[in-house]
Amino acid sequence: MRTKTLVGPLIAALLLAACSSEEPDSAARSKGTVNIDIHAWVGYEAQAGVLAYLLEHELGYKVNKRAMKEGDSWKDFETGKVDVIVEDWGHTALKKEYIEKKQVALSAGLTGNKGVIGWYVPEWMVKKYPDITDYRNLNKYARLFRTEKTGNAGQILDGDPTFVTNDEALVKNLGLNYQVVYSGSEDALIKAAEFAAKNRRPLLMYFYEPQWLFTKVKLVKIALPPYAVGCDNAPAKVACDYPPYLLDKIVSKRFAQTGGRAYELVRNFNWSNDDQNAVASDMINEKMTAQEAAKVWVEENKIVWKDWIPR
Repeated sequence: MRTKTLVGPLIAALLLAACSSEEPDSAARSKGTVNIDIHAWVGYEAQAGVLAYLLEHELGYKVNKRAMKEGDSWKDFETGKVDVIVEDWGHTALKKEYIEKKQVALSAGLTGNKGVIGWYVPEWMVKKYPDITDYRNLNKYARLFRTEKTGNAGQILDGDPTFVTNDEALVKNLGLNYQVVYSGSEDALIKAAEFAAKNRRPLLMYFYEPQWLFTKVKLVKIALPPYAVGCDNAPAKVACDYPPYLLDKIVSKRFAQTGGRAYELVRNFNWSNDDQNAVASDMINEKMTAQEAAKVWVEENKIVWKDWIPR
């Protein structure tokens, strides 16, 4: 008789187990959807990959990713097409418009990354021309950086023209015989740096940290006039180095109010440049997708992310 009375509970337990092992997409639909925009550098994609992986596999949300240019994402905080920008590089004007004026977005706290923007040359050039790292000596070496696009001027190679850059103003206001040329992408900058280092070719380039490339190619930063608070207030008059960036996450106000545990996870997210570089390096050097690289990092770094998961 005892065996017969256990049949009902056993069936119920089996049904419960089947429900709990439903496909991720089905589980995600029951929790909701998070819309994350993807911007055009691999470090950003790495960070979005880890957040998406945790949202999906730890909290059961569905994540939609959309490739967008930095400035274009912000307007969709109003429409609901984007919930999260995972890494913001100090877009002061956009913050004033969408956070302060329109009040449709807000900062969800720092990412933990220390952002640096500047001009770099391959290490071999510094060994051969030790004073080249002082911007006041750049005109002396302009001939080394001439290209077909710049004629008698030296070239400063930038990336995507939508990236945060003061380079054209810096060239003009510092009286440098150089011309800014836009390569069009982060990938083009990386390939130029690798080629210049391997083949000992002159290169002066706009670049930034965190960036996995620094683990493979030795680059040295040019010393521009020191940054001081307010020296970059008037974009056309900038004549100082870029500021140090404490990168933050931007979310829609709607998501902050209704996103529940998903918003809490985004707000709690905080890691280091080394963490981001590890994921980005796997994406580039091991040919992994963002999801694959995120899975590797998550499996190896539970001690880092376990406290991000809301109780």
